[in-house]
Amino acid sequence: MRGWGPGRDATGDDAAAGLSRRRFFGLAGAGTAGVLVAGTAGGVIGRATADEGAPGPAAATGAVEFTGAHQAGIVTPAQDRLHFVSFDVITEDRDELVAMLQAWTTAARRMTAGLDAGSVGAVGGGQYDVPDDTGEALGLPPAGLTLTVGFGPTLFTTADGVDRFGLADRRPAPLVELPSFRGDAIDPARSGGDICLQACSNDPQVAVHAIRNLARLGAGVISVRWSQLGFGRTSSTSTGQDTARNLFGFKDGTDNLKAENTSTLDQFVWVGDDDQDWLAGGSYLVARRIRMRIEQWDTATLNDQEQTIGRAKGTGAPLGQQAEFDPVDFTKQVDGEFAVPQTSHVFLAHPTNSGTAILRRGYSFVDGSDGLGRLDAGLFFICYQRDPATGFVQVQQNLRDDAMNEYVQHTSSAVFACPPGVTGPDDWWGRALFA
Repeated sequence: MRGWGPGRDATGDDAAAGLSRRRFFGLAGAGTAGVLVAGTAGGVIGRATADEGAPGPAAATGAVEFTGAHQAGIVTPAQDRLHFVSFDVITEDRDELVAMLQAWTTAARRMTAGLDAGSVGAVGGGQYDVPDDTGEALGLPPAGLTLTVGFGPTLFTTADGVDRFGLADRRPAPLVELPSFRGDAIDPARSGGDICLQACSNDPQVAVHAIRNLARLGAGVISVRWSQLGFGRTSSTSTGQDTARNLFGFKDGTDNLKAENTSTLDQFVWVGDDDQDWLAGGSYLVARRIRMRIEQWDTATLNDQEQTIGRAKGTGAPLGQQAEFDPVDFTKQVDGEFAVPQTSHVFLAHPTNSGTAILRRGYSFVDGSDGLGRLDAGLFFICYQRDPATGFVQVQQNLRDDAMNEYVQHTSSAVFACPPGVTGPDDWWGRALFA
């Protein structure tokens, strides 16, 4: 449970060095020792990396280990809730940015272990002191919280070519803005960003609490550019998870990469040491907000829906097969027609035909209505890959003739480079980048 016990060490003081007390009072002196929290089943809940054994799904209320070769929240068994936020860096001071990342890491380490963001906490200080935690997660367990950070292209060089922080020569070659695709209706105000944070949890309040406190700690250094709440994971990232359904009512992500497939993750997800050494062991995150034309879909016949997707709506089986995980047979014909239509989403997106693979980690969203009586709803698509050009971009280009395009429209777009995991009590997000 979250608490507010005392605790100090030098690492926390270093994290806040050089920043005003008002901006980072909460993290000065915060403890940074790594914590392993026992899950409800009595064992320590960790996360999979290419070097570790594959985990089962994290207990709904347990903690996910913060440190490791890779950041948590990528191959971690997907939780049920998401709060994703993209920030613009508004300071021109490199030292302030570094201090914020150090302070973020300290707070993230605490919150993912089920503690308050700061060592004083929401109610542990004096009546006339400002708390160093906002308090809405008091009494709540960690709920599988993971926090994942990424750096956008504009952190390295602004759109007009300015190298604000001396990072231009450290920008990885694959980290470029995504190209335009047919049918895109991208809103620039809801796209891009210098830094992103992905908070996943099995409790929406825990996820929102984490983002709220990190955004508060960044006051004066960063400002929120755009954000997205998500519910109902639309992919499984572990073989121990059932396949969830998206807002079209279909099982989504049946053939997704899994945490247990470590050799495949090495091939398609984790960045090697052949580009920028600070990113080795990290991954590239692509985020796309995809509006689903719910009302139009809801008037389509079951046959039309299944032909569009390429799977049976009930079982999730590929058309022409019996069970969800039966291999897709693209050569099978029924009544002289291919069982899986060549314009179906499954046909065009399957690794066999797209020639690549990505790790999907998306969530459904419903953001009210659009003022015309239609749901503003859809899929907040997140995927991780070794190189966006040979990952998402290659898949998306292959979907030019996807029958699903009639029912969806991409409205926001962003790409970020996610560094490797924090490996010890003195490590922090982005340390190797800023070294």
